[in-house]
Order: sequence, then structure tokens, then C-alpha cells
Amino acid sequence: MNESESWQRTIGGREYLITTERDRLDIEMVHDFLAQQSYWARGIPRIILEKSIRNSLCFGLFHASRQIGFARVISDFATIAYLGDVFVLPEFRGRGLSKWLMECVSSHPGLENLRRWILVTGDAHGLYERFGFAQLAHPENFMERRNPDVYRKDV
Repeated sequence: MNESESWQRTIGGREYLITTERDRLDIEMVHDFLAQQSYWARGIPRIILEKSIRNSLCFGLFHASRQIGFARVISDFATIAYLGDVFVLPEFRGRGLSKWLMECVSSHPGLENLRRWILVTGDAHGLYERFGFAQLAHPENFMERRNPDVYRKDV
């Protein structure tokens, strides 16, 4: 997936842009949010984040030239996709931007007709349910290999 996609929308009189153009991403902002404010990637080293971005389809949400949100998809672009690292900065929440971000992710031409999408969330079930996500139909079939302390320096 080399071609970038972009979407524009006016919400509350303000212009917003979502793009998959990787060169536009504000890696510092994304790293700061994930490493300092998220519950799922707290402490992630910047070098690991940069590697994850290089190997994913990323969606940057912008107001003017400032990046204010992010989402990342890991996929083979044929059968499966994992959605992760979805966020909108706190001061921009409550404007429908996360729903629009999910609309753009869901409608990306490279991600159409996949057999399965997966994600892990601790607090945004309602958002993802609007886009067809549901509890696992057969959780007994799923397994995971987890290392929740991988980013902790004192482990």
C-alpha cells in the first residue's frame, strides 16, 4: 500500500483532514500520547513506535497543520486487519472526530472485503460496535502471547 488517501471534513466550522500520508505524521505527538497518556502503550520507546509506523497503514487526523489524532492498521490487505493505537487528543474529543476517523479507516480501499478485523479495547466498545465490531463469537478459539511489561525499564 503505497498510495496515500485523504479525506476532508468541516465540523463545527473547523476544517479537519485525515490522511494516510506517512510523511505528514507528527511522530513526537503520537509518541508523547502513546507513551505518556495511553493505557495500552504506556512507556513505548520511540524507536519501537517508529518501527510500528513503518510497518503499518497509519491514519493521521489533523486540524490545520496540527496532528490531533491517530489510528494504525496492521494487515495483509487480503484477509485480516488489526486496528490499534486509535486516539483523538482530549481537547478535540466530543466532536465526532473518532467516528469520522473510524469511517475513514473502514472505507479505505485497501481494507475492503477483509474476512476478519480484530482489536483490543478497554473503554471504547460503543465506538467500535458502530462499525461492526462485537465480542468474540468463539473466544475459546483465540489465544494470545502477552508481555504487558515489555516497555518497563525496571523489569
